[in-house]
Amino acid sequence: MRTLVTGATGTLGTALTPRLRAAGHEVRAASRSPPDDADGHDWVALDLASGDGVAAAVDGVDTVVHAATAPTGDTEAVDVEGTKRLLDAAADAGVSNFVYPSIVGIESIPYSYYEHKLAAERAIEASEVPHTVLRATQFHEFVADIFETLSKLPLWPLPTRMRIQPVAAGEVADVLVEDAVPEPRGHTDPMGGPEVHTVGGLARAYREAKGLRRPVVRLPIPTATFRAFRDGKAICPDRAVGTVTWPAWLASANEGGTDEAEAGTGSDPRADTT
Repeated sequence: MRTLVTGATGTLGTALTPRLRAAGHEVRAASRSPPDDADGHDWVALDLASGDGVAAAVDGVDTVVHAATAPTGDTEAVDVEGTKRLLDAAADAGVSNFVYPSIVGIESIPYSYYEHKLAAERAIEASEVPHTVLRATQFHEFVADIFETLSKLPLWPLPTRMRIQPVAAGEVADVLVEDAVPEPRGHTDPMGGPEVHTVGGLARAYREAKGLRRPVVRLPIPTATFRAFRDGKAICPDRAVGTVTWPAWLASANEGGTDEAEAGTGSDPRADTT
């Protein structure tokens, strides 16, 4: 199998590429800015927003795992129009399976990034390219990045009652490796982390793991987006198939080895704007 991974320098792509290689795939890793030290691997430059490098990236590949996304950038240019460009090139190249990692609840949460992820799903469904779509809940890594940003503030104002079911990126990568086969699977069952938490509970566990004393202050945000999170639109408790808990992930992250800890359980920004 020759497999293209877009967003290969992002959180998910970084976890995914070595797993695909270990499973016997010949991986072509794509990023808008490939690393200078390619480590002997096949790296290509790919800019989904402009279209540069798209045709060359898919040439000769059997499957595509489209992990590139731009949650803090131009999501319409990358996640919608870029996905359409990639699909057109994949159709011309005869790709047998276009694998797309998406997000739980995007059809029910009025947030522009989620709306663009949903538009990308719709484009994939309408394309002639056979596809597999896996929706997952938010990554532990994503939640930790938010708290890291807040860590220097004297207090943490947060919508503490929002509900999130974080999952390890590596565990999602394990499932995507199983999906990256010639036979498309359509929309598969969603994947959530092992536990549902409130943002307040996640913050307090992060604070304890990092030895911080910052007070967590409830900040009610009366918008439809945050109401949808509070109402559980971003979780899938009936699909709590992840095994790496938030406290376990934090403990391993503090030791500098989250991937090794996840691999030990039999499992295991995300953002890359390619």
